[in-house]
Amino acid sequence: MSRVLSTEQAKAAIGQVQSIINGGFTDQISALDSQGKILSDPNIWDGPLAQQFRGSTWPETKAALDKAKQELEELRTQLQKISQDIFSAGGGA
Repeated sequence: MSRVLSTEQAKAAIGQVQSIINGGFTDQISALDSQGKILSDPNIWDGPLAQQFRGSTWPETKAALDKAKQELEELRTQLQKISQDIFSAGGGA
């Protein structure tokens, strides 16, 4: 039989992770996306380095940010479910 343990410290840490995700981290990723779009417009910023940014730097960064945002949402959802299941099973909801 495997051990199942969920302390108040675990509950607090789960809440903090969810709060960080909900409270601005994904918003910051969206804000970075907005600024990246602006810098990708050659009518706003152009030149060799701007072209490099537009052509490779930003597309690669945006893909990584999109993936991170998706994974953070999945983490938040998983933590919510795990937390509910553990605390319900242990009577500590």
